[in-house]
Amino acid sequence: MLFGVRPKYTFNNAAAKYLIDNKDKVSLQTDIYMLQSVMPFIGQLALDKIHDATLEPYVLKRKADGLSHKTINLALAIVRRILNLAARSWRDEESGKTWLETPPLIKLLPLVGYQREPRPISWGEQAKLFSFLPAHLKEMALFDLNTGARDEVVCGLKWEWEIDLPEINSSVFMVPRESVKGRKRYRVLVCNTVAREVIDRRRGMHDDYVFTYRGHRIETMNNSAWQRARKLAGLGDLHVHDLRHTVGMRLREAEVREETIADVLWHHRASMTAHYSVVQVRELYEALSRITNESHRSNRSLVMIARETQNTRVPQKSPDQTKRVTSLNL
Repeated sequence: MLFGVRPKYTFNNAAAKYLIDNKDKVSLQTDIYMLQSVMPFIGQLALDKIHDATLEPYVLKRKADGLSHKTINLALAIVRRILNLAARSWRDEESGKTWLETPPLIKLLPLVGYQREPRPISWGEQAKLFSFLPAHLKEMALFDLNTGARDEVVCGLKWEWEIDLPEINSSVFMVPRESVKGRKRYRVLVCNTVAREVIDRRRGMHDDYVFTYRGHRIETMNNSAWQRARKLAGLGDLHVHDLRHTVGMRLREAEVREETIADVLWHHRASMTAHYSVVQVRELYEALSRITNESHRSNRSLVMIARETQNTRVPQKSPDQTKRVTSLNL
């Protein structure tokens, strides 16, 4: 203190401050998940001891676990962000010095050849996945597949946001901008008949949140139950975000206009009006009504055709040929 010596802070200290300072961040649960994975490797280290070399064991372990470069980079980016804040913004109250003198140059992994392609699911895969999901998670996934909402929006959905609209015989949720990625504006979440049925089944279970488990809010759908279900269903590393990709694909297969699909998925459009009218909500409702089942699949995508035929390939030999070959072998 007397000679202005910079105090030593560990990464545990810095990560805790980061989470407290960003407690209202929409994607905070993702940050927590990433930090939990890296803490065993660098948590006890002083901030000036963290660099590419000390992070290498973490990177090697995550690669060995089969994680993509993009997923590993998400954690490295949070580490880099925390170290930058420690060097440029956070100051010790006693010495007045920043927590870290100079932030290290942490390199991210190359994404060439490692970029994960969207992985929409077929209707058959949906049924298989649902057969292994617990009831509460199945309801959330079904709601997601009929609204296109992000994981954090579904988990944080509140009853106070709901507005009943007799014009469409359903309801919408006015999601405040604080709960929307980017926080630029509020968004409207429109419920088709299936989503409304899910909502109605949840009524009375919790005073604040729509989706809960044993009286508590569910922080993320990507939990151990989700990971176990996708494994049992043979769906590899299916992400919760792939449900949004599925909604987009199904809307396109139902020949919904690209502009409408963008509005459903909350993609930014420069020409989008500042406020939703009942007419716009009706358009979104009618679009989402086309993906409650397979009846509107008038324009199947090549990706889905290939996926659906993987398990129903035409045999190389006809049944008669197979019978004759079997008789000869006997």
